[in-house]
Amino acid sequence: MNPIKRIEEEKIFAVLRNQYADATEEVINALTKGGINIIEIVIDSPDMVKALERITKQENRPLIMAGGIITQRQAQIAINAGADVIVSPVSQMNLVRLCQTSRVPLIMTATTPNEAYGAWKARTQLIKISPANPMGGAEYIEDLLRPMKFLNIIASGSIKIEDVQSYLKAGVKAVGLGRALYKNASYEEITQRARLACEKAKGM
Repeated sequence: MNPIKRIEEEKIFAVLRNQYADATEEVINALTKGGINIIEIVIDSPDMVKALERITKQENRPLIMAGGIITQRQAQIAINAGADVIVSPVSQMNLVRLCQTSRVPLIMTATTPNEAYGAWKARTQLIKISPANPMGGAEYIEDLLRPMKFLNIIASGSIKIEDVQSYLKAGVKAVGLGRALYKNASYEEITQRARLACEKAKGM
């Protein structure tokens, strides 16, 4: 299945950062047990690049998005490591060209309506609104989409599990969860939280 279609279908993804570099496989295993099969690994250290390489070599692995990508070099490293999708926190046309050439989908991040529209004009298939919660949460998404219903939006950034449905009702295609899944949690608790998040999404 096309990675973008899969993200839209599953509606939930987890965002994994450097503090979990030493336990990436264990955390991802806990997430997939709970039903989350799309993981954004933020490439903010060499350890996370190595984690990305290990995960993408596994059989029956989840769909992996490489996040935090700003430069062409970072994008190429992530693509070579097996990333299914590139996620950039900025709008960079050089990344658009590289990903088009490599046939790897690119998700660009926006915070303002103007940035979101610019990402759409660059033919980005999905646009990430982040940090969504500090920007105004689901209400901000509604306001953003009201005049631009053609935008395909995903959201992440300090979103709570109990707010997943609110974001989906507001019109996002998928919701990304980070600390809400991991903070002060054992692997078993991560699985339980992932399962709850998936139930929220499936309830839509």
